[in-house]
Amino acid sequence: MDPIAMRKTPEGYFTTRWGLAEYTDWIDESMSWKDNCYIGDWSFLWQRRYKGPDVLKLFSDFSVNSFAKFDLGQSKHVTHTTGKGKVIAEGILTRLADDEVRLFGRGTFWIDYQLRRGNYDVQSIAEEGYNFQVAGPKAAAVMEKLVGDSIRDIKFMRNGDCTIAGCIVVALRQGMSGEPGWELQGPMEDAPRVYEAVVEAGAEFGIRKLGGRAAFINHLEACFPTIVTDYLPAIFDEDMADYLAEFKAGLPSFASTFNIAGSFASDEVSDWYRSPVELGWGKNIKFDHDFLGREALEAEVAKPRRVIRTLVWNSEDVIATYASLFSKETPYHFMEMPRDQRGFMYADRVELDGKIIGVATSRGYSYFFREMLSLSVIDVAHAEIGTEVTVIWGEPGQPQQKIRATVAPAPYKTDNRRVDMHKV
Repeated sequence: MDPIAMRKTPEGYFTTRWGLAEYTDWIDESMSWKDNCYIGDWSFLWQRRYKGPDVLKLFSDFSVNSFAKFDLGQSKHVTHTTGKGKVIAEGILTRLADDEVRLFGRGTFWIDYQLRRGNYDVQSIAEEGYNFQVAGPKAAAVMEKLVGDSIRDIKFMRNGDCTIAGCIVVALRQGMSGEPGWELQGPMEDAPRVYEAVVEAGAEFGIRKLGGRAAFINHLEACFPTIVTDYLPAIFDEDMADYLAEFKAGLPSFASTFNIAGSFASDEVSDWYRSPVELGWGKNIKFDHDFLGREALEAEVAKPRRVIRTLVWNSEDVIATYASLFSKETPYHFMEMPRDQRGFMYADRVELDGKIIGVATSRGYSYFFREMLSLSVIDVAHAEIGTEVTVIWGEPGQPQQKIRATVAPAPYKTDNRRVDMHKV
């Protein structure tokens, strides 16, 4: 488990890593990236700069991505795998100069580990900065009000500098909600001024502050699988013992424990691992370079066994789960709304005719669709859109309910990230 990180604010109350659990309420906030826009705080992500003549070789050796073309100011979603092709970590890598990059995410631990063990002329430099997301159909209007219409010229997964509240800000054009948006980055001392300036500029456009309860619903609707939510990092095998020890020693206690829940059960921890193919990142795998895990992934890309889909859970069966709470019998396991807040990896069996064909994760309620959804890594043979399957809800040894579900596309919500900002 990667439980919710708690930190005390200057006002004296405790918050999740995204700020408060709710600012207006989670329903209102989950509609913000459909109706207007939000500002969310991802400043808790680990970040480091890597500088030196071997920097691209280092990342090439330990990433599935190609760096044959990696422009200055470009960002890539990079994925690091084991020799068996299972995901260790992923994150956003940005090229700052010919010999310098910045990495956000847990991959910083893996890259530092390989840097210490290898012969690379690269320096690893710790940084502490803010990382705010501003996303939604009115995000462009908010940003234009702040910095002018040149903000619309930044292309998808490219970066540009701008000035907000007198602070130099790096704006990365992306959209983790599946809607157009930017990540705003800069030194931590500038964070309060930049954040409040965005909130003030966004008031007339209905901007919302995104709290912890709603934050992961955008990952569910837009299909962005998340570590310790949809998969365990592949770091628990015997050959990873040295790295695991260093990894846990380098993390705060809240982030160094991993707990799983749900109806899926196995004696092998590797059954909670996933490959980039299974998580929908196959298009990022390039075989124009040698990298750790290449051989395993070449075979999987040629013949995938499982793919990612959305499951739409049957509403009558979901309602029956809540109705059991009012019965004198032992109720079914509670479905937190909109989703579990404790940071467990819920993994539930997906069956067809009594045979397991996949695993459901990220179960959550989408107010926008008025449906209970989950992501699911599912056997290719049963992944056709419209296939009727069954999800087993409830812990082993406790009352379990069979919930009907329908296979649907992933992402479930229309992907609007790459729209022409000049037409928004």
